[in-house]
Amino acid sequence: METNLQLPLQIHHFKPSSLKYPPFFSPQNQFFHKPISNSSTNFGFRSKNSLQLKLRSRIRRRVSEIGVELAKLEEKEKDKEQQVKRAYPFHEIEPKWQKFWEDNKTFRTPDDVDTSKPKYYVLDMFPYPSGAGLHVGHPLGYTATDILARFKRMQGFNVLHPMGWDAFGLPAEQYAIDTGTHPKITTMRNIGRFRSQLKALGFSYDWDREISTTEPGYYKWTQWIFLQLLKRGLAYQAEVPVNWCPALGTVLANEEVVDGVSERGGHPVIRKPMRQWMLRITEYADRLLHDLEELDWPESLKEMQRNWIGKSEGAELEFPVIDVDGQERGVEITVYTTRPDTIFGATYLVLAPEHPLLESLISTDQTKHVEEYKELASRKSDLERTELQKEKTGVFTGCYAKNPANGVAIPIWVADYVLGSYGTGAIMAVPAHDTRDHEFASKYDIQIHWVVKPDDEDGSSVGKAYSGDGIIMNSSCLATGLDINGLSSKEASAKVIQWAEETRNGKKKVNYKLRDWLFARQRYWGEPIPVIFLDDNSESVSLPESELPLTLPELDDFTPTGTGDPPLSKAASWVQTVDPISGKPARRETNTMPQWAGSCWYYLRFMDPKNSKELVNKEKERYWGPVDVYVGGAEHAVLHLLYARFWHKVLYDIGVVSTKEPFKCVINQGIILGEVQYTALKDTNGNFISANSATMSGDLCQEQIPEEKVMKSGEFFVLKENPTIRPIARAYKMSKSKGNVINPEDVVAEYGADSLRLYEMFMGPLRDSKPWNTSGIEGVYRFMGRVWRLIVGSPLSDGSFNDGTIAVDEDPTIEQLRSLHKCIEKVTEEIEATRFNTGISAMMEFINAAYKWDRHPRSIFEAFVLLLSPYAPHMAEELWFRLGNSNSLANEPFPKANPAYLKDSKIVLPVQVNGKTRGTIQVEETCTEDEAFRLASTDEKLSKYINGKTIKKKIFVPGKILNVIVVPENAKVGQR
Repeated sequence: METNLQLPLQIHHFKPSSLKYPPFFSPQNQFFHKPISNSSTNFGFRSKNSLQLKLRSRIRRRVSEIGVELAKLEEKEKDKEQQVKRAYPFHEIEPKWQKFWEDNKTFRTPDDVDTSKPKYYVLDMFPYPSGAGLHVGHPLGYTATDILARFKRMQGFNVLHPMGWDAFGLPAEQYAIDTGTHPKITTMRNIGRFRSQLKALGFSYDWDREISTTEPGYYKWTQWIFLQLLKRGLAYQAEVPVNWCPALGTVLANEEVVDGVSERGGHPVIRKPMRQWMLRITEYADRLLHDLEELDWPESLKEMQRNWIGKSEGAELEFPVIDVDGQERGVEITVYTTRPDTIFGATYLVLAPEHPLLESLISTDQTKHVEEYKELASRKSDLERTELQKEKTGVFTGCYAKNPANGVAIPIWVADYVLGSYGTGAIMAVPAHDTRDHEFASKYDIQIHWVVKPDDEDGSSVGKAYSGDGIIMNSSCLATGLDINGLSSKEASAKVIQWAEETRNGKKKVNYKLRDWLFARQRYWGEPIPVIFLDDNSESVSLPESELPLTLPELDDFTPTGTGDPPLSKAASWVQTVDPISGKPARRETNTMPQWAGSCWYYLRFMDPKNSKELVNKEKERYWGPVDVYVGGAEHAVLHLLYARFWHKVLYDIGVVSTKEPFKCVINQGIILGEVQYTALKDTNGNFISANSATMSGDLCQEQIPEEKVMKSGEFFVLKENPTIRPIARAYKMSKSKGNVINPEDVVAEYGADSLRLYEMFMGPLRDSKPWNTSGIEGVYRFMGRVWRLIVGSPLSDGSFNDGTIAVDEDPTIEQLRSLHKCIEKVTEEIEATRFNTGISAMMEFINAAYKWDRHPRSIFEAFVLLLSPYAPHMAEELWFRLGNSNSLANEPFPKANPAYLKDSKIVLPVQVNGKTRGTIQVEETCTEDEAFRLASTDEKLSKYINGKTIKKKIFVPGKILNVIVVPENAKVGQR
């Protein structure tokens, strides 16, 4: 008896028509077509059911195996199809050379280098390894520094090009709170992802010097620096206002507060004084300002630092507080002003809500109003309080002070546009000559008294404040002995200061906007502060340096305590300790350092990362310091750079470093924006409205327009179907909310790492922001393919390439040498100037020229590959190897332009045919007759007079003329 068994229906999924079937699954295999006998005599089974079960099991198992084999074949077939489409085999080249570099430690900087060679220390700003990984904006600066590092290495410099992680801080801790995952786990995972992404882009970092701020061996020295600050009185404790969120029970960093509420949960946040560690950066304000002049930094960046330091010269003036009878109460309010010349125009005082004298000045009637106002002010950040566009608010205290210049009683107000952290926390308000004061006085009907006449005007400006200099008027008082009428503002200021010092009403004062650095955080994931407090008297005691590092305790609960105490206070056994010197019971500091701490000095540790005895070896620091080029985002232009400079100067003062400044040259790279989005406007009838004519006040609808429906017209984009309509074209910063984040891994998978590197450098000047454009990277990818095919040759029919190259072992022509050396000169010049985009343009021009050559000498190819290598290192290494070199090109000498080939020695040579000038050709000065004739016969204009003709004679005068004598077309055979 025979049984027909059906194969599983899903078998047809494994039969792509393009595949060659293996013998066991050939359509001709009779096993799959002939009925299968199940007789016991044929198969040795004792029953029909048993036979069927065995057969089904056997067939299904075999079908499963066949499916796996076919899937592999299909994958190979897909890979072949993709390979045919690839411009060059980057998918094979890049992993190969990344492994080679890693295995051979190609970019390792030896611990002991030949110090007779010049050094080049090029550094990226310390990245924070977030869980999101890299987006295409990150490699912009990294590629720039890598080009510089590779270039200098090839020029014979000892290059230090390290990478590490600024891994403590709020984001990891917040993630830990939200997920219950220890921040150490997420930090290590994020570091691993960042590291693999950077390696996939071929950056020449010395990974043996990799450091992380979370390693105890690293933050031991961060703690050591803190102890040095403490010894010198540069670290201290003070009660300062912080952002306190009662609902969350924790202190929030400024970036966690948005419009007066917590970013997480939207709960009200108030300003609350708490004990904090502070660093006296203000002690170094003058030096931080003065030494900017020595730095090769962008002027805009230096100006930002100047403004943040905010040095100003003026006076501190004393305003006596008076009672209702006009009698002085023995209390004085000190104000700071940069315009002492306007003292007669001061018609009221303003105190900050946190001013220490405020409580003692409030009248009984105004107590409720002032307290309510202070409560409202406590909910605002300093930025919200000082924004000029905000409406000014305030409350009268019910108290008065006396203007010392004229004895006039003026009201004392409290207003939040004055900050307790700036100056003395009190100002003399001169509404006639200060915009903020004018707005406030106008709102609350306070007297405005004009005392400065503009140099180019008569009288005061009606309706607005005049804040400039001029001639002083209405400023004289016989009783006080002060008369500054008729003086210039500068002269008047000097006279007021002299009068104030003589009468003890004030003194000259230099002031700074810069405040001392708030150095404590109520967080777990940060460097522990190496200080303990004795139980018997709460005296603070520094840990001995031999006790460092003080490591973080393991905590399972990182959530805020709800009391304002930091999470570390939960580690009871860690907190309770003894003073290692006196043996007295003590408790540890439970605040941690801010994230800024570890990033203040990391550039020094890269010089000597394994040193367990000192922060950095002095000889290594003297050789490598300072950093030659430091590249990073403009968002760190002020605070990070200012804090790092401050710590460096302290280390300079104590002899740890040999230079006054840490970073010789700083470059802020631009931002890579998302792709340009096009938005067209329509009226209520559905008609398009051009963006340049729309008022935006009507009811206009917006419609997203795909890129293929717009075109460039002059400086603007227009609709292809209606060029009179201009849409809004705008590129946004990459963000998840905009959905415009480009993952570099996706780009590398499709175009290769070299194409991504080259495109980001080709987009525009390094310092400019620019939008991502996928068609742009496709263009660069095609260029890479042209380079590959020029040197390796055309692909075979299956998309693969032959081994080796098409180079010939011949001497190059003058034309080839001139083209090469012009490219060398341009690329070298542009790398030195960090104009990488124009350097790429020079290489593109060279490749265009090289495609016109009949033969390509090996020496020309090798020189070009060396030029390309800083930009596209994977392809360059592969081409270098295929050109017959066995060693990496990483340390090969970078080509040098020969001046002999840079000057243009071509001349214009007239060409005559039968004595009549028909055109000109460009030739070398040393051009021969044969070469001149070849060029003339291939010239589009001249060839029609020469080619196909019978040449009787050629008359060639070098450098002067070529005359070709041809037989006339109408000449008869045998005619004499």
